[in-house]
This record gives sequence, C-alpha cells and structure tokens, in this order.
Amino acid sequence: MKKFQPQPGFQVQAYRFALDPNAGQEAALRSHCGAARAAYNWAVGWVTASWWQRRAEESYGIPESELTEWRPWSLPSLRKAFNAAKHTDPRFSVWWEENSKEAYSTGLANASAAFDNYAKSKNSKRKGARMGAPRFKTKRKARLACRFTTGTIRIDADGRHVTLPRLGTIRTHEPTVKLLTRVQAGTARILSATVRHERGRWFASFQAEVKRDLVRVERPDVAVGIDLGVKTLAVMADSTGEIRTVANPRHYDAALRHLRRASRTVSRRQGPDRRTGQKPSRRWEKANAQRNKVHHRVANLRTDALHKLTTSVAAEYGTVVVEDLNVAGMLRNRRLARRVADAGFGEIRRQLGYKTRQRHATRLVVANRWYPSSKTCSGCGAVKAKLPLHVRTYACDACGLVIDRDDNAALNLAVLTAACTTGTGVAGDRDTAPAVSKPRGADRKTRATRPRRTAEAGRAGGATLPHQRQEEARDRPQAEALTLW
Repeated sequence: MKKFQPQPGFQVQAYRFALDPNAGQEAALRSHCGAARAAYNWAVGWVTASWWQRRAEESYGIPESELTEWRPWSLPSLRKAFNAAKHTDPRFSVWWEENSKEAYSTGLANASAAFDNYAKSKNSKRKGARMGAPRFKTKRKARLACRFTTGTIRIDADGRHVTLPRLGTIRTHEPTVKLLTRVQAGTARILSATVRHERGRWFASFQAEVKRDLVRVERPDVAVGIDLGVKTLAVMADSTGEIRTVANPRHYDAALRHLRRASRTVSRRQGPDRRTGQKPSRRWEKANAQRNKVHHRVANLRTDALHKLTTSVAAEYGTVVVEDLNVAGMLRNRRLARRVADAGFGEIRRQLGYKTRQRHATRLVVANRWYPSSKTCSGCGAVKAKLPLHVRTYACDACGLVIDRDDNAALNLAVLTAACTTGTGVAGDRDTAPAVSKPRGADRKTRATRPRRTAEAGRAGGATLPHQRQEEARDRPQAEALTLW
C-alpha cells in the first residue's frame, strides 16, 4: 500500500483530546473497539487455518504441489474475505451492522501489519526484537482502540465537541481550540481519528496534515551533550563549557506511600478469581479504581515533565548529542529497574528525535552504545580501563583532572559534534574515515549472532511461509565494526 506523503511545507501531526462521553456513547465506543478485536481475531484464525492444514497434509505425505494454498494476509484480501464471511458467520451475522465499517477495518489492518512484521522478522528484514506469529487478543487484556479514516470526522465550531462516524457528537473534556483554529484558517486538514481508552479515560487522537514553519532555535551554533542518569535525570554540557543539571523528579517514589496504602485496601477486598470464576465485589472495584488513579497520576506527571524537558532542549540548541542506551537491558537489573523505568530514558530519546527534526530542523547525534563517555577524560582524552558504577567522581591519572562522573560524560558527548562535522569517523560520519576501534574490545562484547530459535511443534507459526520454501533465513554475523551514529 502506498504510504501517505504530506504536501511540501506540511507535516503530519497528532492532536489528542480527552473525551467526556455519556453512558450510551461509552457503550458505543466499547462496542466499536470490541468489533475491531473480533475482526482481528477472525483474520488471525482465517490465515493460520491454512498453515495448520498444510502442516497436517505434509505429515500425511502429500506432495507440495497438492497442498492447500496459502491464504494471503494483505489488507484488500482480508477485507474481501471478511465481507463475504460476515453475513453467514454466526459470530458476526447478528450484530455486525451495529458498528461502523471502520471498526472492522481497524482490526483487519492491524492483523495485516502483524503478519507483515512476522514475515519480515522471520526473514531478518526487520530491525528490533524477533516477532512471533500473531496471536488472538483476549477480551480481558486487549487495548480498547478504534481508528476512523472515512466518514464524518470533524472538530465542532464550539470548540468543545468532536463528531465521529456512527458515534455522533461527543463532548471533550478540554477545549479543541489548538486544532480548530488551524482547521478554520486552512492550515490543517484532518486525515483520520483514533479513539482509545487508557489511564481510565477515553481519548480521541486526530491525525492532521499541518502547515508548520520551522522555528529558529535560540543558540544555533551551540551543541549540547546530554548524559541521562538515575540520581540526576540529565546533565547537560554545551560546547561553551556551561554545565546544567536537571533533577530527577522521581514521581513514582513520591507516590509509593499512597500506592502501598491503596494496594493494602484492594488486597482486603473480595477480588476476582479466574480459577473459581469468582466475580469482584463492588468494594474491590472501587478500591481498585482508587489505586489506578494513583498510577495514572504518576504517568501523567512523568509525561508532562519529560515533554517540558525535551521541548526546552530542542528549542535552545542547534545540535543535541544523546547516548544509545540499552534501556531493555537496564530493566533486567532488579536493583535499578524501577528507577530506570520511572526516569523514562527511552521516551526522552524518542521525543528529542521528532522535536529536533520536525519543529526546528536541528541535528540529533546518537553516540554509539559502546562509546566510553564516562571513562574518557574530558581534559586530555585518556581512557580508563575500568570505572565502576559506584565511583561518582572521575579522577584522571594522566592530567590530574577531578570532575563529577556525569559532568565528564556530558562534556565528552558535547565534543562528539566536532567529530561529526569534520568527518573523523568517531561519531558517525559514514562516508569518510573508517570506524575507530573501541578500547578493550568493547565492540565485541555482545554476541554477533543470535541463537537459532526453532519453532515448537504445536504452533502454527512453525510452518514455513511461502516466500521461505527455498532457503530458510538465518542471522548473519556482523561484517563491519560498530560506528557511532
């Protein structure tokens, strides 16, 4: 499917507003989201049924040319098959007309994307962690979401209501002026809308094509290096030598006392039990809602603080240097996992990525994961062989410099911008000099190849896909050294 390309001078941006639906509208919202989940499960079952059938036929010795044909998982194919089945399938024939066609299209589109990701991952054509075969979504755990791409999708002129297909006009919890004024001025065009239930509230996200001019940063010639940490959220050192520290608010730690009290109250109530089929009591539901409020407040405070930090950084400096942290690996450390998750390292990098690119067109440099920013002396460039995490002060044996560990790392990150400009190959200039080797063979600390994962006998995902019949794709060893980028 052809990817949407915005007009020159425009960019795609999302505007999210909290909703205040009444009882009937909330029931309709849940019905649409449930329909999306049902369509997703139907698509997964329809495609994998041919996988199971082929595996059974192969076990009988049937030649490959006579096996059952593969069922395609492209979105047009799924739509055509679903439209033919919804009239006769007893799972849909009675109630499918109650919801918008966009609800079913949402589930089919998600299923098609899930199968594409699985196929690309199995062929080593997708970055990131290995993707397994799509599974059915349960009613208890599935996230309530539905996307609308056609029909009446608008922001009402009063600035306090939105209109969606089949759902009608829904009041918003907050004013919609920031998108309404752009739509009325002709500088924004709504493309689609997505309703989602999260943090105890319904939200509507409008994807719009917005005309937005780039804003010049306050100090375009200054580069800043950001060293993230748990004790201090961020240490920012710029190319002029100025060092600033951003304290870690630790929102989760501040709410632990209230969370413990709310959790004790929940534990003393009669909760649900899936083994015996016991339903939760009203008092348990009320106590659980109060506990969820504490979690939601912490998440909202963290989101607000991270947005303020990244917005201020992107609007001030012309070049921003951050580290490529292994956040997933940090979360496996049982001593630091809670504080690392509370700090939001991955979210900081994600927000800096689009704010520097779309709002200010500034440069974001991502230092290599194995760059020794903490072990390198910011004064003379000497590199220590070891620097334990509990040592918070850096003392150089060569020049005698004594400096805080985080300040030293931030200064080293700020210096990387000069390497990017001159093309020394240290900080990611791919077209000039070769990559610099890391001290102590740090570029060989990780496994070059991942262990081969054999599919279990009882999973349909173990079947060989049609584009894999000739040769099974395997992970290849890393051919070139890591470079900073």
